[in-house]
Amino acid sequence: MEENKTIIEALIFASDNPLSADRVAEIIPDVKKDEINRLIRELMREYEERRSGLYIQEVAGGFQFRSRESLGSWINRMKGGKSLMLSPAAMETLAVVAYRQPVVKAEIDRVRGVDVSGSLRGLLEKKYVRIMGRKDVPGKPIIYGTTKKFLEVFNLKDLSELPTLRELKDLKNGT
Repeated sequence: MEENKTIIEALIFASDNPLSADRVAEIIPDVKKDEINRLIRELMREYEERRSGLYIQEVAGGFQFRSRESLGSWINRMKGGKSLMLSPAAMETLAVVAYRQPVVKAEIDRVRGVDVSGSLRGLLEKKYVRIMGRKDVPGKPIIYGTTKKFLEVFNLKDLSELPTLRELKDLKNGT
């Protein structure tokens, strides 16, 4: 059993994307999914108890190692100070896509009150937004939605974890 926990830890570490319990079960089929989930939760607790610079977070339908936010300045220093920050325009565009998806560009333009072509192109390049298909109306406009990478970057398990409009208003009002 301890060996299974060690294997799972190594798999999460080696994975480029959040690793789901289902995927772990495919890799080590002799371990049941509920046991995999129990071992992952145990690993999460162990990293938390020792206050490691790393922790395991459930995000985007799987589990992923993350570095502590408090260590961000050191990591930025190592990476040459490159920031993954988005411009205010890109953040607003991303918010519209996240809350209204599936959504067409014309609706994003209408909500923002400006042409979002540049912001949308940047979000597509960063892989925060994806093309989901075309809407079955005249002109067949492209439909946009968020990606798993969006969930990863914003530490969300799924879209249901987005704050509600009420929570956002309360945050803005300082309550």
